[in-house]
Amino acid sequence: MIDYKEKFADRHIGPDKAQINEMLEVVGYSSLDELIKETLPENILFKEDKYMAPALSEPEMLTYLKDIASKNKVYKSFIGMGYYNTITPPVILRNVLENPGWYTQYTPYQAEISQGRLEALLNFQTMILDLTGMELANSSLLDEGTAAGEAMTMFKSLGKKKQGNKFFIDNSVFPQTKDILVTRAEPLEIELVYGDYKTAEINEEYFGALVQYPNNEGSIEDYSTFCEKIHLAGAKLCAAADILALTLITPPGEWGADCVVGTTQRFGVPPGFGGPHAAYFATRGEFKRQIPGRIIGISKDRFGNNALRMALQTREQHIKRQNATSNICTAQVLLAIMAGMYATYHGPQGLIKIATRIHDLTQVLASNLEKLGYSQLNESYFDTLLIESKNSEAVKKAAEDNEINFRYFDNGNIGLSLDETASTETVSEIVSVFAEAINASPSIELAQPNGNKLPGLLVRTSRFLEHEVFHSCRSEHEMLRYLKSLENKDLSLTHSMIALGSCTMKLNATTEMIPVTWEEFNSIHPFVPANQALGYKQMIDELEEDLSVITGFPGVSLQPNAGAQGEFTGLLVIRAYLKSIGQGHRNIAIIPSSAHGTNPASAVLAGMKVVVVACDEQGNIDTADLEAKVDEHKENLAALMITYPSTHGVFEPGVKIMTKLIHDNGGQVYMDGANMNAQVGLTSPA
Repeated sequence: MIDYKEKFADRHIGPDKAQINEMLEVVGYSSLDELIKETLPENILFKEDKYMAPALSEPEMLTYLKDIASKNKVYKSFIGMGYYNTITPPVILRNVLENPGWYTQYTPYQAEISQGRLEALLNFQTMILDLTGMELANSSLLDEGTAAGEAMTMFKSLGKKKQGNKFFIDNSVFPQTKDILVTRAEPLEIELVYGDYKTAEINEEYFGALVQYPNNEGSIEDYSTFCEKIHLAGAKLCAAADILALTLITPPGEWGADCVVGTTQRFGVPPGFGGPHAAYFATRGEFKRQIPGRIIGISKDRFGNNALRMALQTREQHIKRQNATSNICTAQVLLAIMAGMYATYHGPQGLIKIATRIHDLTQVLASNLEKLGYSQLNESYFDTLLIESKNSEAVKKAAEDNEINFRYFDNGNIGLSLDETASTETVSEIVSVFAEAINASPSIELAQPNGNKLPGLLVRTSRFLEHEVFHSCRSEHEMLRYLKSLENKDLSLTHSMIALGSCTMKLNATTEMIPVTWEEFNSIHPFVPANQALGYKQMIDELEEDLSVITGFPGVSLQPNAGAQGEFTGLLVIRAYLKSIGQGHRNIAIIPSSAHGTNPASAVLAGMKVVVVACDEQGNIDTADLEAKVDEHKENLAALMITYPSTHGVFEPGVKIMTKLIHDNGGQVYMDGANMNAQVGLTSPA
């Protein structure tokens, strides 16, 4: 059978056969297989073929992905809950998201070759500080729920000894955030207390609280009195705030919040079925030693010029390790840069214009629904209406018939959230659906509303985004030149290989990046009905199956795109398993001294105590010290964390012996950093 199909690897992997043979001749081997067998310990080489679907060429893969994408139904979603459609300015889409000069750089540990990216992240931080009214912001986190969890654990570490272990969560916080807080609180023995902030009794048993601004139902609440109550009890308050709403309403920093978190998704980053997006985290300057994530700071070089760097690293987990209060070691750099550039492109006037337009359309929608006889329950709101409905099933049927998604509460109420893509035509479509549900003929009025529905005491008066960078890129060519000037200050994989090695050091092929911009993938709201996301389900299921084959495990759990989140989850699984077999007292995690700094930090967050085992200069575990530590702690041993390959690039030759030692003493083994490229050629961790 003749097959002239070009293989993906032939283009994606640089060296051709002649170059590979030339390199092999220099090192003295006849083939790559021979080199691998000599390089890796024989006992960890994989001996059998692993079954996976045959590889596809790039054109075949794009065709296959198009077929998968077609199974997603792109309805118009007005669900809200922190996820919104947005307009990515084409100059940012083409020159940042689709540009390998921006999406292939390494983590900016070498500031001198990262000045452009660091400036873009500094813009992001400045934007967050201005909009939240806080004093210190990091350069992004994974998502809003994770950021809220980080605020909770930061407050816990800041609490005085007399402070209790209770954390208050207002009933109207987003449900997905509540779920994350449950996971984060349990291993740290934090008691979550839910209630209405208006009637909550806060005392010294509480170390902190969380409120949503605007809240889960869309109402804009005045939390200033509650904030005073929190502070009188010696506790601290976090507000999860809508970044676009903050252009019109008073920033939490001005009414007393100690921390403000949220997502910047609606600043030009499509919803993409829930992510990835860049969350934000802002707090008071006095907490600078506890704030999680990365912070970009300004220094001076020897000529007196501004020089950017990653600042305050002494508080990070790679230095504090088991004493760290967070296992966050990363930032959503590409998405944070997009959001920061969105603000740079629009400037303060542009953001206010977008927010005002959304708010005006929301008022027009409310008045038209009220004309039909529906009651709108939010006294104050920004972009979200809460509709009291006795016929929600009829509304739902009419909406789905018109390929529209609303939010449906258990009590029959309906939530409607507008966004940047909404128009008067959008209002007419929604009103027509509600009219259809009651067999009425709407008479739609689209006149400009008088006034607003923002609380009078919470209308924003403070200025923001006053730095010149937010006023100098109004035209596309100005924005294009600014983006290119920053890109030119960075070393990326468009210039050369980068010597620093890491699990984050990948050059994604163009074919892999193209589908990210397809509407069928990036315009799906994460809470659409399951039958509208069948393409996503297929893709996720196939990924889980492939990872199962590669790792040798029967089940796979997918986590946010940061290795530390996988560490945390894996340790929680071990913790839950030990509890399930009556061994819940086991809480010792043995971790090599050469391990990633996130390892001990993740173990502490998972409720474990860290015992460090010695390593040699190559990162190999000192087996005598391991045996001694296991014997000392065998009654309470929970886990051994192995980085594989090690941080020094070594495949620990005694991994099977160590695994048996741990299992024989009642513990489990967690393998960190199991690089999938390496894993294809090695014995499965299972």
